[in-house]
Amino acid sequence: MFDPKDLQNMLGSVQEQLKEMDAKAKEKIIESKSGGGLINVQFNGAGELIDIEIDDELLQDKQSLQILLISAINEGYKQMQESRQDDVFEQIKNMNPFKF
Repeated sequence: MFDPKDLQNMLGSVQEQLKEMDAKAKEKIIESKSGGGLINVQFNGAGELIDIEIDDELLQDKQSLQILLISAINEGYKQMQESRQDDVFEQIKNMNPFKF
């Protein structure tokens, strides 16, 4: 017989697992470089841009700086999204809310 409390417990468990996954995502660092390492950006797994490093030699060339910065940010964001998707799929694969 179906017990609504079982469903409530299952949903609570899933919510806890999602909170844990979000906390782990903030600790994960994804790094992207552009211009042979002249620009380095870092995202955390939650999608927040957390660091930008720019080589001093680019500071004199605004146009190159803009192009390389956009490239590094876009690539880093793409890598972060792919990593996040992989983490979600892995978490779903490991979830068993029905405890079979």
